[in-house]
Amino acid sequence: MSMDKLRTQMLRRKPLTEVEDDTPADERLTKSLGLWQLTAIGVGGIIGAGVFSLAGSVAHSVTGPAVLISFLIAGIASAAAALCYAEFAGMIPKAGSAYTYSYVALGEIVGWFIGWDLLLEYIAVAAVVAIGVSGYFRFLLEQIGISLPDWMMGALGTGDGHVFDVFAALFCLGTAYVLSRGIRSVGRFETIAVAIKVALVVLIIVLGVFHIDSANYTPYFPFGTAAVFTGAATVFFAVFGYDAMSTAAEESKDATKHLPKAILYSLGIAMTLYVLVTLVLTGMQKYTEISPESGFSTAFESVGMPGVANIIAVGAIVGIITVVLTFMLGVTRVWYAMSRDGLLPEWFAKTHPVRKVPTRVTWIVGFGSALLAGFLPINTVAELTNIGILSAFIVVCIAVAVLRRTRPDVPRSFKLPFMPVIPIIGVVFSGWLILSLPWETWLRFGIWLVVGLIVYFFYSRKNSKLENPAPVRNA
Repeated sequence: MSMDKLRTQMLRRKPLTEVEDDTPADERLTKSLGLWQLTAIGVGGIIGAGVFSLAGSVAHSVTGPAVLISFLIAGIASAAAALCYAEFAGMIPKAGSAYTYSYVALGEIVGWFIGWDLLLEYIAVAAVVAIGVSGYFRFLLEQIGISLPDWMMGALGTGDGHVFDVFAALFCLGTAYVLSRGIRSVGRFETIAVAIKVALVVLIIVLGVFHIDSANYTPYFPFGTAAVFTGAATVFFAVFGYDAMSTAAEESKDATKHLPKAILYSLGIAMTLYVLVTLVLTGMQKYTEISPESGFSTAFESVGMPGVANIIAVGAIVGIITVVLTFMLGVTRVWYAMSRDGLLPEWFAKTHPVRKVPTRVTWIVGFGSALLAGFLPINTVAELTNIGILSAFIVVCIAVAVLRRTRPDVPRSFKLPFMPVIPIIGVVFSGWLILSLPWETWLRFGIWLVVGLIVYFFYSRKNSKLENPAPVRNA
């Protein structure tokens, strides 16, 4: 093959005309999500393990009380990217999120790598959140006097005798079952569960503020000021989720109008609650005493409120499951979009004849995330997820600026302000956070991308729908 043809294949872009509803009627996803259901999915994806697990874990061993600053730094990067996502969501209401946006704006090879990246990252997000659920579930069992074998209590290396986190794996499989039931069921479940979760976070703030001891904020930087950037790179996992929600564009009743609003609403609600709740957590207990697995439950137990601790444990389980649900929804829709475009086998793009959801990839994702959740500790999985999502954010920030210049004529229901300042902020902050991650994370990410490169050159570029356009079919 000539280099010119190879270059043409790698740089070809998915036409905006093909981003319209070109899927045959019997393979389309069901449009049933309104603005507040989308917002609930976004909030459900953002607020979860970040509050109930990662905040305590990072405060305990990485930042101390300065975890609040880590959240703010991560929030700035996330907000810049959120605005870029909002413009794309209002312009390209199609499944696939960052994969589809980069395919349209930057070409097939970039779209492929972002899609391939998100397959791993979203599965890993679901896994790390399931580990967080498992920590609170074990706390709850201990409170009612149930003792279980050590081997099933956590991943290898996380404690004496631990081998496999059985509960985390079961949560992943249970979430896959909920997703397989259809998007209407998902929307209803998310709305109810997110209402419970937000109410729980407010309860934590209102009750916890009366037990803050300002002495617990000293020293504020026990691990040094540089540690807040490492902390930000880890807790960044907790300030995205709207990107996974945007993968449900084809299941929204009015995606061009509702998706941009849902993205911005969900991030605004989440960041407000994060700031308040981290102040409470690090004020209630000395950072050295905060539980890395069930921070708030043990914090309230330490101030003589075991009843509240148990309520938090139950609510945390319900609340964190919504994050697993959101990211599993995200990865299945990215996988569906890539398969529909021919970059992965079209077998994966087949939807259930009645429920109209891609059940094949849903169960594959369920088992994949269950294995990750069972065998790996929470911080390892969190770092792996962040490098991929940050990479996607960088590409989306670049892509929105490119498409603004190359296709200024395309209607946009939301237009990013302060172009190109905000995309530049998103690129700089996201790149900065990537550089704060450990080299082992870079190595794992690099290996995954090399595997993706092999798959692209030996399968995807030859089977792409842009290489082999199908005949027009009637809807």
